[in-house]
Amino acid sequence: MRMKIENGHVLDPGRVDGIRDIWIREGRIEAITEPGEIKDAADEVLDAKGLVITPGLIDMHVHLREPGQEYKETIETGCRAAVRGGFTAVCCMPNTRPVNDNAGITAFIVSRAREVNLARVYPVAAITAGLSGTQLNEYADLKAAGAIALSDDGMPVANAQVMRRAMEYAKAFGLLLISHCEDHTLAGDGVMNEGETATRLGLSGISNLSESIVVEREIGLAEWTGSRIHIAHVSTRESVRAIREAKKRGVQVTAETAPHYFTLTDVAVGMYDTAAKMNPPLRSEADREAIREGLRDGTLDCIATDHAPHAPMEKDAPFDDAPNGILGLETSLGLSLALVHEGLLSLGDLVRLMSKNPARILGLSNDLVPGAPADLTVMDTEAVWTVDPSDFASLSRNTPFGGWKLKGRAVATLVGGRVVFRDC
Repeated sequence: MRMKIENGHVLDPGRVDGIRDIWIREGRIEAITEPGEIKDAADEVLDAKGLVITPGLIDMHVHLREPGQEYKETIETGCRAAVRGGFTAVCCMPNTRPVNDNAGITAFIVSRAREVNLARVYPVAAITAGLSGTQLNEYADLKAAGAIALSDDGMPVANAQVMRRAMEYAKAFGLLLISHCEDHTLAGDGVMNEGETATRLGLSGISNLSESIVVEREIGLAEWTGSRIHIAHVSTRESVRAIREAKKRGVQVTAETAPHYFTLTDVAVGMYDTAAKMNPPLRSEADREAIREGLRDGTLDCIATDHAPHAPMEKDAPFDDAPNGILGLETSLGLSLALVHEGLLSLGDLVRLMSKNPARILGLSNDLVPGAPADLTVMDTEAVWTVDPSDFASLSRNTPFGGWKLKGRAVATLVGGRVVFRDC
């Protein structure tokens, strides 16, 4: 079967930027041509006039909850949310039940994702057994089973010696380490950002230092061992500064942030709104501005979602007791395109942050060239739409963005040449 996507603005930064036709055969890109250059017929035609076509978006940080918490999300519902959001691939974190700390769980996730057959799913396995922060897992077995990276996300590796050994061990197998940077002794029983809003609400605060001090540690360990380190969900100005300075020294550090950190501040907690409760917490306006600048100047490499589904009954609890986390897959592109509409980023910059850089960091290739898998995101950057959580593909509804009007969305997603989502 041959497919043609015609008259779209094809944007693969540094490679192609203009109106083109994309020809797809047997799941792969056959050719990218000037409009009308090839007169052959196609079995299926998608008219992309007025739309932008990019390499498929990749989310480096999601929680799919399966196995063990399928009432929150499953691999199938999470992947449906992903493709509706324009994501052709996601990396799922290991804090499932049981934890993805062995080849059996990794293989199950790979197999289940293959059955679902929507977005590509790359498991991130645990650094330590049971996320305990003590005993390293069998990295060779995890990689052989399909793990693309390692993280104890949700729990920091508190022991610096264990983290050093993990870096050295992961380096030997070419696996990326993703660090959840949090010092529990500093975070204590905090439930939101330390600041004026927490004081007004009488809630325990979490200081910026609880994140940035571990960021500094990971940078130091990576520099000492010559290893790579990826910093997850950066939220503070101190972390941005430390990463910027480390990159200037040549440290192999990369970092991600999430749309909520460049869109919201801790004021969004309002009157104990658990939809705005997450870890790390929403920070101050100064931190939000630092995150935006970090994206603009390249200090921060990726925009990830940290998609964290929770059932309504769990979020409908006193603020202290409610779990951390918000949904992100179906709102990320619209929220991130705001940075383009504001002029902070170019559209090419955003494609790098949401597609090209994640692929590079993970060791994947998503160049739009003949022979490459046809993993594509088709977006309408001007479409105005209203966030309606009741319409989400995700099983959960925990978002602070319900009712927001966003400009820009995915209108089609192709994985391996198959149209897995289309609304155009």
